[in-house]
Amino acid sequence: MIKIAATSDNHLDINKIPVDQAIKKQAHFLKQQQIGYYLIAGDMFNDFEKTVEYVQKLAKLVSPTKVLFIAGNHDMIKNVTYEQLETGSWPGYLNNRFVDIPNSNYRIIGLNGWYDYSFADNVNKTIDQFYQWKMAYWIDSLISQPMSDVEREGIVIAQLDKQLQMAKNEAKKVILMTHFVPNRHFIRYTTDFRFWNMANAMMGSKRIEDLINHYQVERVIFGHIHQRIVPIQVKQTWYYNAAVGYHNHRHNEWSSNDFIEEWQNQLKIIQLF
Repeated sequence: MIKIAATSDNHLDINKIPVDQAIKKQAHFLKQQQIGYYLIAGDMFNDFEKTVEYVQKLAKLVSPTKVLFIAGNHDMIKNVTYEQLETGSWPGYLNNRFVDIPNSNYRIIGLNGWYDYSFADNVNKTIDQFYQWKMAYWIDSLISQPMSDVEREGIVIAQLDKQLQMAKNEAKKVILMTHFVPNRHFIRYTTDFRFWNMANAMMGSKRIEDLINHYQVERVIFGHIHQRIVPIQVKQTWYYNAAVGYHNHRHNEWSSNDFIEEWQNQLKIIQLF
């Protein structure tokens, strides 16, 4: 029996969580639940170095559980370059890489992801106007990148297509972990909140959804949105969002006041066999 646990959007710094205490409690729970693979779908800190340090500390405590992670947009804000995100080889870092689960035909594929404004197709704006809005109002304006958002997402699409084709050729069942929203089903459209309709541009890409459908990906783990979403099947794919979200004086998305309780409630545990 193999058990996978997935989380995202812990935002330990924004939520002012004592990190070492959280790591010990998380490690205890993961070992108690006999988790084989712990997947982190991004947004642990607003600082990539802190995310890497967190993963390294947790991995030592939960061994032989494997801790695998990708970067969310918040992780990308500080102490990492685009080139490092693409080519870095930190232990457990899974962007554009895969891990095969022994004695099974399951493959875990990791992809940070990005966006190309395609989920905001109900807004009559040009690519340049979406970009200008992002730079004025969205936290991703702090992330440096050597190309446009559409070009960056094009690279992501090519990477995912290659990974999924390899998995198909090898008859692997795929568990895809990505940070950004992978299906329009999870996008919130409103008639009375123009800000959110614009923000949808930075949620993900319809092209990711198309690839998932084309290759009939079995399971997808993602983050980015802080809704309370139960696992749901859309077409042939099961989707899991395990975002913990914000708990501070400006935003309170928790149903409790305790981080570990909220993390456990949001954790998605998948038993494969």
